[in-house]
Amino acid sequence: MGCAVSVYRVGGNKKQMKIPMVTVFVPSVRVPVNSSFQKSLKGVVLKELIDRLTSFRNQIALLTQQTDVSAAPEVLRALEEYLSLLVGLTDQEFGFRELIEFKWKSLDDGRQDISVADSWFELLSVVHMMAMMTLMEANSKLIPDQTVSSETVESTDDIGSAVDLLVKAAGYLQFCLREIIVQIPPHIKMKLPVDLQENVLEATYIQALGQGTEMQLASAVGCKNATLSVKRRLACEQLSYFSQAHYCLSTCDNLNGYGKKHLSFIKWKFLEAKAAAYYYHGLITDKGTEPSRHINAVCCFLAAEEILTESKKACLNFCLTAPITRAPTAWGAMKHLNKKIPETAAKKSQMYAYLLEEEKSLDVLPELPDFELSLKADEFQMPDKDAAWENEKWKIPSQTLKTDDEEDDK
Repeated sequence: MGCAVSVYRVGGNKKQMKIPMVTVFVPSVRVPVNSSFQKSLKGVVLKELIDRLTSFRNQIALLTQQTDVSAAPEVLRALEEYLSLLVGLTDQEFGFRELIEFKWKSLDDGRQDISVADSWFELLSVVHMMAMMTLMEANSKLIPDQTVSSETVESTDDIGSAVDLLVKAAGYLQFCLREIIVQIPPHIKMKLPVDLQENVLEATYIQALGQGTEMQLASAVGCKNATLSVKRRLACEQLSYFSQAHYCLSTCDNLNGYGKKHLSFIKWKFLEAKAAAYYYHGLITDKGTEPSRHINAVCCFLAAEEILTESKKACLNFCLTAPITRAPTAWGAMKHLNKKIPETAAKKSQMYAYLLEEEKSLDVLPELPDFELSLKADEFQMPDKDAAWENEKWKIPSQTLKTDDEEDDK
């Protein structure tokens, strides 16, 4: 696990790594350990099917060790193919759920960190890995070549592709929460790594939608036809997403070093969204003619300026929290707001200074409007069970063992 590796590299030589740059944060990447299912499934499942299960799983392990982030789509295809076979192992009718010990390791140090004999755990790990690979791909759309420049890509096509990938990743995580984690018994849930626990899954799911909304705001800021109302709404929605994500993650008692970095990232993005929301709310409020509206607008601008300063500190804190990362130069909405917020705060404070002196009782920070969150996760549907599982009527393991005992008695 760890964003220093997971955001930019699927595998490869660690000595070639540079300090990675983060635009889309990837909390963790855990990969399968090479293994064989022959011993566990011999005599219970057809050899051809055992070989396919083993081959697909080991292919995923191989791809993650020998390729870079450009191979994320290939890894995702391998995961999807493996998933249709894996579904058969979760079928209660077959009784194969606890036959195989599934081993996984964190990608950053290559050490095995969990081994569980439960096919639903394997399903959770696979779909979670699909989500992490998709987040990595989204990041690569925005920072295609970190060895050349620290500039973030701002083309409409790349931002649109990143949004599509973010809502797709959110769909995988939503499926983990709704359909998989509920199938895992409590004694296994207690052993799960932090990033597979329910609160962290939910925080990452909401974070993906928050970052998707951040990309939408970046597009709106660059669009001449986008109104202030649209920009304010997107900023307020982004703030709501990151507020929810921060709450989910902050309720975890056992956050490790990477969990703390994840939390620092969400705090940074929360503050950026809050600064943007108050700035755009101030611009709309200032359009009125009443003195109180001008005062409220100035309060918004001054708050935005203060929060913007705090967000820069939060960005630095995120970068320095282990593992060390870099942040790209300001881009999208923040590239614009880093300049406009201080300018507007200074200008409007001077313009309405006389009103602030006369109406000191009104200099209370106004509440931001609430909006229904519009960006939704793509619905992920579990693939159909591979046709190979329907080729014969499987015997459950307990019945097979009983038959073997009877033959020994003879």
